[in-house]
Amino acid sequence: MFDTKFAIVLREDLPVWQKLNVTAFLTSGVVAQFPGIIGEPYRDRSGNLYNPLSIQPVIVLSADQATLAAIHRRTLERGVTTSLYVEEMFSTGFDAANRAVFAEFAPEDAKVVGIALRAEKKVVDKVTKGARMHA
Repeated sequence: MFDTKFAIVLREDLPVWQKLNVTAFLTSGVVAQFPGIIGEPYRDRSGNLYNPLSIQPVIVLSADQATLAAIHRRTLERGVTTSLYVEEMFSTGFDAANRAVFAEFAPEDAKVVGIALRAEKKVVDKVTKGARMHA
């Protein structure tokens, strides 16, 4: 059905609230990169209108810190643009502060807690090797 895959990989040891928070932020980045992924608005039988949702399923995976670092490295090597969330962003409270703390790190020392990407299926499968279905 789709020749692409939309995947999110979360660090497995995060508390549930952080996993949900990071998933929401990372999803918004992929949607911003691929606005065509958003479908039509939903309408219930009573005629109430609801926001449109992604037309493509999202797979959520988990991995340890070392695997997330490898996934991050692989995306950079393949030129895949991603959404990335680093641990230090939990200590900020707004976008400018998030970007400032994010800029303090390079791929070698970033403590990645989540990464999201949408690319060709084969690329996503290779890049996310080592991650497993989120429990």
